[in-house]
Amino acid sequence: MTARARSSSGQPAAATLEDHAAGEDPTLLVDALAGGARVRRGVRTVVAMPAYNEEAYIAKTVLGARRHADAVLVVDDGSTDETVAIAEALGAMVIRHATNKGYGGALQTIFATAREMGAEELVIIDADGQHDPGDIPRLLTELRKGNDAVLPDADPESGFGAYGRKAIEAVLAGGAFDAGVLVADPGLKVAGVRSGSPAAEPRYRGKRIAVVVPAYNEEDLIGETLDGIPDYVAKIYVVDDGSADMTGAIIEDYAHHDPRIVAIHHNPNRGVGAAITTGYLQAVEDGMDIAAVMAGDNQMDPAYLPDLLDPIIDGRADYTKGNRLINQAYRKGMSPWRSFGNSLLTFLTKVASGYWQMMDPQNGYTAVSIKTLKTLPLTEVYQGYGYCNHLLIWLNICGCRVSDVAIPARYGREKSKIRYSTYIPRVSKLLLGNFLFRLKTKYIQMGFHPLAFFYAAGAVLTPIGVLGGLVALWEKFAMGYPVLFVHGVLSFLVFMMGMQFLFFAMLFDMQANAAVST
Repeated sequence: MTARARSSSGQPAAATLEDHAAGEDPTLLVDALAGGARVRRGVRTVVAMPAYNEEAYIAKTVLGARRHADAVLVVDDGSTDETVAIAEALGAMVIRHATNKGYGGALQTIFATAREMGAEELVIIDADGQHDPGDIPRLLTELRKGNDAVLPDADPESGFGAYGRKAIEAVLAGGAFDAGVLVADPGLKVAGVRSGSPAAEPRYRGKRIAVVVPAYNEEDLIGETLDGIPDYVAKIYVVDDGSADMTGAIIEDYAHHDPRIVAIHHNPNRGVGAAITTGYLQAVEDGMDIAAVMAGDNQMDPAYLPDLLDPIIDGRADYTKGNRLINQAYRKGMSPWRSFGNSLLTFLTKVASGYWQMMDPQNGYTAVSIKTLKTLPLTEVYQGYGYCNHLLIWLNICGCRVSDVAIPARYGREKSKIRYSTYIPRVSKLLLGNFLFRLKTKYIQMGFHPLAFFYAAGAVLTPIGVLGGLVALWEKFAMGYPVLFVHGVLSFLVFMMGMQFLFFAMLFDMQANAAVST
């Protein structure tokens, strides 16, 4: 069921709002204070903003607020520009003042409307861009600690903050908003959070941690995954990659109840690499310190997340990844075919990436510093399965330190979407192309090293030696020519020379990358 606000002229003044609770039939009310605008009950979290001629900023503010609210309310205080049209187009409920009532009048309308909607939580921000919608989760977190109001600003006339039902009633009982009156009220518990400061956010060893959760058709497991993410994680970017089941709806429900969760939707499906990239870019934009990746199938045990974070915080690595292949016990539950595929791709990725001490490149349980992400061309990394392998190549080109962390496999009800019979050939082709790209970029363009020519010489001479040996055998046994010894020895020498070039190239590559692979 939907609700639309209408102005006194009868024109639509609000976009469709989805019910907060599935199957709920919210009661539509007429708010006499809002010029006849129609609002609805049953909304838990409302983000509201007074606005007057804010067409330059209203879109960004509404879009930012929508991530954290069940409903976005805009009280337009007599704007003469396109503020109302923009807000309505973006799904906000708009209440219009026929004449300008001033900031205080707009705040009173906001509080009165929130009460009529039955809002449990009200967050007020200004529409002019001076308040960051990214502060909303921080305010809600403080409010949910048992506070009646959270007031970050010292200005007693500024409405910026979060309010519970008790504080909403107190403001309306007082007749006009005054933050000082709320703070002085002995019956209210009022907290302060310094605006724009990450100090109020959860932290791990003083760092702001983000977790990116790519999810595709994971309706059975996405809830378990999100429930298990530790409290010290500041942001959880859950990317629904065009799921055809209820994954997206489940993510949205979690986002409404956990201010750390940011729901992001791809439509259509773009691939797991694209989902991770989207989360990484959002983590960079939000100023996180470290971004980890945990798949939406609950395969990654959150108890091991500190093991990935500590090497980065200690300055020993820029990128850490799980390793399930380090011993047989850690591979428990992995099928022989899957183990073989991982081992083969491990060797190919070692050669392609230059991280010779690395194992289990298909392990998606990773962590990376935001400083490192800023140096990587994330949009150029392969966007499907194979993303992890390609990212390692770019990390090597950029000289980033990669560290393996022993983490046992955890298999349960999830079903792997990787088909190794097609995946290995496709990723092998990808790795070959990017191996050549790495050699050209790192050892020719960025700094000369002869190993590139050793690889080239080995790649030419080795197949020539093999081909020469086959020709010698054909001449001997098919044509009857008595030249097997001479041609065979020459072919063998060429083959061995090519292999020596390849082995020396690998040795030089290992030496060049010894400092960045642990």
